[in-house]
Amino acid sequence: MSAKIISGREIAAQVHSEIRERVEALKSQGITPHLVMIRVGEDPASVSYMKQKEKSAEEVGISSETVVFPEETQEEKLLAKIYELNRDPKVHGIIVQLPLPLHIDPRKVVEAIDPLKDVDCFHPLNVGKLLLGEPYLLPCTPHGVWQLLLRSGYSPEGKHVVICGRSNINGKPLFAILIQKKAGANATVTVCHTGTRNLPELTRQADILIAAMGKPCAITADMVREGAVVIDVGVNRVPDPTKKAGFRLVGDTDFEALVPKVEAITPVPGGVGPMTVAMLLWNTVVAAETQKALGRC
Repeated sequence: MSAKIISGREIAAQVHSEIRERVEALKSQGITPHLVMIRVGEDPASVSYMKQKEKSAEEVGISSETVVFPEETQEEKLLAKIYELNRDPKVHGIIVQLPLPLHIDPRKVVEAIDPLKDVDCFHPLNVGKLLLGEPYLLPCTPHGVWQLLLRSGYSPEGKHVVICGRSNINGKPLFAILIQKKAGANATVTVCHTGTRNLPELTRQADILIAAMGKPCAITADMVREGAVVIDVGVNRVPDPTKKAGFRLVGDTDFEALVPKVEAITPVPGGVGPMTVAMLLWNTVVAAETQKALGRC
């Protein structure tokens, strides 16, 4: 047995094609979806990730702009910029790249963004709507995971999904998506975390196992049952002197050991990552469509 490799790159390409059609429809009505990305400092991972977002936005016809503040920028200045963008009718989506410097409160920053332009779906209003099953937008990585499952033929409906990780960015919102009483969801969901006892006993029960722990190779072959579907959300740098950069990227699962055992699995890189970016672009288009319908742009 050898697992099917679920390619996030291929499925993201499908999503990009759908986005281009919607962008063209908006442009025919005189509206170009516009995304503004804010970064504070020069964290190498953030710089690289934002360049990837810019490139992807350009490919689908979305206009994007990156605003960069120095590391020492005061919180008040960042908030003032967000309020300015909130008032600009030509701006449809706003994201602030995390992590932020320690002297800036990320909660205040997230709550300052207009919920209609919150394309990361971090604002408490949007999180609340998600939990109620009435989402305006879906958080990018959890939505990407869901689309990977649906578009690769592994619907979570009626399945036991075990999520390893309870972060506000991944684990909790993914639970909220999959637990809803709706087509493509309706899963029985178990969320595991650092306080979970007998973790392997629970992970071996999963029809679909989602690893979002932020720890390299945390899920080993003995923790997964034969024929499970595994989605690896983790992106970890581990030292590798054979690489020019001095490191390589690995997920939260022991990929090579799992391939002979499971039915399907996502690789790292090339799995969830491309879908996260694709769903950010998707949210930007939805935000532009919504703001147009409300007469906001």
